[in-house]
Amino acid sequence: MNTNFTAAADAVLNDVVTSTPRVPGVVAMVTNRHRNIYEGAAGKRRLDRPAEMTTDSIFAIFSTTKAITATAVLQLVEEGKLDLDTPAKRYAPEIGKLQVIEGFDAQGEPILRAPKRDITTRMLMVHTAGLSYDFINHTYNRLAQEKGQPSVITASKACLMTPLLFDPGERWEYGTNLDWCGQIVEAIRGCRLGEVFQTRIFEPLRMKETTFELTDAMRQRLAGIHARGADGSLTPMDFELPAKPEVHMGGHGLYSTIGDYMRFIRMWLNDGVGEHGRVLKAETVRMAEKNQLGDKKVTPITGVIPSLCNDAEFFPGQSKSWALSFMVNDEEAPTGRPAGALGWAGLANLFYWIDRQNGFGGFWATQILPFGDPASFIGYMNFETAFYQSLKQRMVS
Repeated sequence: MNTNFTAAADAVLNDVVTSTPRVPGVVAMVTNRHRNIYEGAAGKRRLDRPAEMTTDSIFAIFSTTKAITATAVLQLVEEGKLDLDTPAKRYAPEIGKLQVIEGFDAQGEPILRAPKRDITTRMLMVHTAGLSYDFINHTYNRLAQEKGQPSVITASKACLMTPLLFDPGERWEYGTNLDWCGQIVEAIRGCRLGEVFQTRIFEPLRMKETTFELTDAMRQRLAGIHARGADGSLTPMDFELPAKPEVHMGGHGLYSTIGDYMRFIRMWLNDGVGEHGRVLKAETVRMAEKNQLGDKKVTPITGVIPSLCNDAEFFPGQSKSWALSFMVNDEEAPTGRPAGALGWAGLANLFYWIDRQNGFGGFWATQILPFGDPASFIGYMNFETAFYQSLKQRMVS
């Protein structure tokens, strides 16, 4: 499989950085339960600089941070320090202040009321608490435009104090839920989220270059974010998340190498065991990978701020559920990913999957805005498809 897939994967990466429209640079990897079986890089870190993209390039990994925060939550559940179904305000009192917004009055003021039930940590883990983002929700965007509601990229406590779009538990809506989970972890552990990650996740997994706060050495290998123009052009952006964030944002705040993230994926493939120790119990992993939404379903994402997000959906027309805290495809995906596999994405067009059934996982990393960039997303789908085609060929032979 390695020889055939390596050639096919290399071709996908080469094509995506040379075709029109192209991506500036990409890193992609696949792992089995023991080691990476493919590592590839193509293109440039920034189009206005000479440095080539390399497999040790540093990425802002955005919402692929969420699964790491969820892991920290699950550790607390194992220790009996957190009940997923207890009101979350018991651990993070400020979440109890959030009210449901029912629209705006004639003067443009928000119409707010108390929620019918409390938010629980489980609701936060599965995105049913009623929270969203300003780049995918018109109400939140109006609050940002007219009422000065801070963006989540400010990494401020104020950015979390958004109203709820509906009563907690009523439906799936993607948003700042895992940022609140990070606040819960900090409250229980009594230290910053980055410290929790370092001692309880990164050290056992030997993830040495994953952090909320970039070092100068990491910045030398940082892949630049690019803005995709309406004409398909790419413009490098001088964008960085806050260097000393007020809040370690559990929903999007990490920087990492893709090699580091593969160690995290391997832990999920190996029933919670990392290279240097156990991170989660096997029974926790088996519980967490299951659909937690009941009969509710993941819905398509609608882009509201065009510079940040396009309309986007994984596997249109297919049923998707949510685990703790990953998307679950309920049926075999067009790429060959089996039903019940886990995955998600990050705003700058980063995508990963975790196939526990077959024992493989992969990650595709670019740094392009808006989310749902066709060139990067199609490249990723081609990459994953090439993997499953090679896997199928190996099983047949």
